[in-house]
This record gives sequence, C-alpha cells and structure tokens, in this order.
Amino acid sequence: MKKIVALILATLMMASAAAGCSSAPAASQAASAAESKAAESAAASTAAASDVNVGVCIYKFDDTFMTGVRNNMTAQAGTLGAKLDIVDSQNKQPTQNEQVDTFITKGVTALAINAVDRTAAAPLVEKAKAASLPVVFLNREPEADVMKSYDKVWYVGAKAEQSGTMSGEIIADYFKANKTADKNGDGKVQYVMLQGEPGHQDATLRTQYSVQAIKDAGFEPVKLAADTAMWDKVKATDLMNTFISSQGLDKIEAVLANNDDMALGAIEALKAQGYNKGDKTKYIPVVGVDATAPALAAMADGSLLGTVLNDGENQGKATVNIAVAAAQGKEITKDSVGYEITDGKYVWIPYVKVTAENYKQFQK
Repeated sequence: MKKIVALILATLMMASAAAGCSSAPAASQAASAAESKAAESAAASTAAASDVNVGVCIYKFDDTFMTGVRNNMTAQAGTLGAKLDIVDSQNKQPTQNEQVDTFITKGVTALAINAVDRTAAAPLVEKAKAASLPVVFLNREPEADVMKSYDKVWYVGAKAEQSGTMSGEIIADYFKANKTADKNGDGKVQYVMLQGEPGHQDATLRTQYSVQAIKDAGFEPVKLAADTAMWDKVKATDLMNTFISSQGLDKIEAVLANNDDMALGAIEALKAQGYNKGDKTKYIPVVGVDATAPALAAMADGSLLGTVLNDGENQGKATVNIAVAAAQGKEITKDSVGYEITDGKYVWIPYVKVTAENYKQFQK
C-alpha cells in the first residue's frame, strides 16, 4: 500500500513539474509579444519627420486659392523635414481615386486630399483605412458619416457660412455709406450672383449667408440672376456678360461672387462696359472670397469692393502638421499640431473680412 501511495505522489509531482515547464514558455511568449507591440508603438510615435512621406491630391492645380494652399503645404513640409508628393487631380474624381491607389502602392505614410467631389470621399477613406493610413481632407469637407467611419481621418478648412455672412456685410455697409448705390431708391439691393461648383458646401453656404446678411442689415435683397461659373475667372466673365445683356447695367446694383476668381471675371466684363475703372459714377460694387493676391491688387485699384480672407497659409500648415504627426503615431491634439481640434477631427481656420481699410496688411 505504501508503495502505491508513493507511486501516486511521484506521478503527481512529475505532472506538476511538466505543467510548470510548459506554462513558462507561454508566459514568456506573451510577455515578449506585448513588449514587441509596445516597442513598435514607441517607434511609431518617435519616428523622425524625415521618414514621413505624404501623398497629396489637389483637385486642380490652376485654382488660384488652392495654388496658395499647396505652396504653403510645401513650405511647411520643408520646415518639418517631411516629404510631400503632390499631384493634380485635374478636377476628375476617377483620376483622384487612381492617384490614391498609386500613393498606397508606393508606400506613402499619410494622405492629404483636396477632394474633387466631397460627396465621393467615402471610397477614399475606405482605401486609407484598408492600408491603415492616416488621411487629412482639406478645403472640401466630407460628409459627417464619412468622417466618423475611420479613426484616422481629419478635416482642415473654414466655415463657409462665415465667409458668406462677411461678403453680404461688405455689400450692406457699402449701401449704407453710399446712398446712390441704390440706383432706383427703392431700399432694395438688386444683385446678381456668381456661384461656385453645384453641390459644393462653400458655394451653397456662401450664397445663402451672403444674401441673409444683406437682409439682416435692413435691405431687401432682390435676385436678378444667379448661375454657376465653377470658381473660374473666364467662365465668370462670360456669365457676367450674359447677366449684363439680360438684366442691363442700369438695374444691377451689386455683384456677389463665391470666390475671387469669379469676382475678377465679373470685373473684366464690367470694365469692358466702361465700369469699375475709377469713375465712381460708373461703378457696381463687387465682392469675392479668398483674398488672393490678384484680388488684393484689384482692391488697390478700386475695381473690387472687398473680399474675405480664406486663410490658405494656415490651412496648408495645419494639414501638413496633422498628416506628419499622425504618420509618426502621435495623438492629434493642439499640443502636437499647433491648432485647436474640434470633436477630435476638425481644424477650423477663421475667415477675416477684407475691406479698403485693412487690405494692405494682407498684401505680401
């Protein structure tokens, strides 16, 4: 009996020892895996900016405002020591989709996208998500559900309604200061509107809020004509000529344009009719948005009444800062990127009203 008990005890001790030996490697492997993951995370968060390569898609290179934005992006990347690869999407969404695919194949570490079509951003986010790449949209805001679909997507831009309000206020202030601006003395502002791309949130909101601001200032806005010139100066000149032919210069009291290029196009059409060339008796107030260098020059010669600064410098800087920080594995906060983050995903760059009193401070 004693021999049987001794045998059982010996067997139990051997089983216990064997279990201890087999569990040690498993514990060691788990610890090693955890340490490896932590090391990878630490390496990502401390990666040098020089190791970051951001693939950048601009909806089209010959947009005056976006030219300024991408120049500022390039300058900021140089300051940080990061690399940018910037391509022209030529205002074609299929082209931009292919460019994103190419960037992913080339192994970029982040994406920055100025979408051709803001409503077609979802597939771009899916591509970035599948590749685990951070993506920063700029100037054209994806829809809210798209922004929520991925934890590594951010947006940098400005609130279009603010620019619309400021545009309308500039016109209203002019009418308050110049009683002869109301040509027929009816207390109303008869205007024509040159609109940006249909469906673009900036075009929609700038149109809506500029008209509302005129109304809020105590004038009744009366729309004589409105149509899209697709943000383009040449198209705006043609459209303004159509407005002049259909409405007559004696009826048009103000021109509102969703951006500066279209405002300058309208001015070209007015100048061809002898207007806005320095003779205040032949002048129609025109207002735009962006505060581009050509627009500020037009303000200097008096042909453009006013504009609204769309801060391309800070939009460009913020976009690059976020893309680089995200590629390095850093948490995106004001401390890490230098800009206030709203709802964990948005950087809003404020507009500034530009008038005859302050335009010189924006000239470079």
